[in-house]
Amino acid sequence: MPCQGEALTDAAWERIGPLLPKQGGRGRPWRDHRQVVNGVLWRLRTGAPWRDLPERYGPWQTVYERFARWEVDGIWATLPEYLLVRDDAVGRVDWTVSVDSTINRAHQHSASALKRRAADGGTLEDPGSSQTRQALGRSRGGLTTKIHLAIDGRGLPLSIVLTPGNINDATACGQVLDSIRIPRTVTGRPRTTPARLLGEKAYSSWAIRHLLRRRGIAATIPERRDQMANRRRRGDQGGRPPAFDKNIYRTRNVVERCFARLKQFRAITTRFDKLAERYRAGIVIGALILWLREPVG
Repeated sequence: MPCQGEALTDAAWERIGPLLPKQGGRGRPWRDHRQVVNGVLWRLRTGAPWRDLPERYGPWQTVYERFARWEVDGIWATLPEYLLVRDDAVGRVDWTVSVDSTINRAHQHSASALKRRAADGGTLEDPGSSQTRQALGRSRGGLTTKIHLAIDGRGLPLSIVLTPGNINDATACGQVLDSIRIPRTVTGRPRTTPARLLGEKAYSSWAIRHLLRRRGIAATIPERRDQMANRRRRGDQGGRPPAFDKNIYRTRNVVERCFARLKQFRAITTRFDKLAERYRAGIVIGALILWLREPVG
């Protein structure tokens, strides 16, 4: 296991420690990276405000500033990518990919980000545009954010996309597929194409099936009842039903299990972050923990 309570184990730290920025020659020495990362994990696990961070992790300002800086610099994103690249190089990534989404409630604090002023004038940005940009959507229960994941056959995240909670799953499917990008350890283009895509009925649309055929991706998606009725009503002009293998479809539950594991982190289950980039960084760190739990081959 990569964590003991909220702390990384020695084995997990040996895998990601060398990937973190090194201390420069000038300025005040940095606080220990491992202590800071453990502080970030504590906050992610508990969902507590940053100001409530225990003293054993150092000043909360230091932990938050490094968390935010590494999100901007793309450091958090490089950590699971490094593990993914190594697994793909030895053939451990299962390219039977499942897609799905989950809606998480946004805390009232997450909707209080300052609206940016328009570049050409001094007027405030439209609140609706600001919420969309921060992946917040309004529904009966209030503001929500939807997490879209593409999961490999082992139940490990390959791509993460955030949208407002009122966005349809099928609308974001193309973006989820486009976000799959695994660099090669040697020369060559990154791998971006799964061998097969598994999705529930929400992904049963002509546009998605056409996209998958164009990219050479086999589809295992059940047909909706209204689509079946329309095809039968048209008779011979309705065409043949899409191929569907029930045995393969049963393996799609890996994406449900992945969401259940990620939601053990309370700061993912409920969104407290004002900015979508910060919230996504927390999900990336949660995905990193899942990758670290996989035994090294």
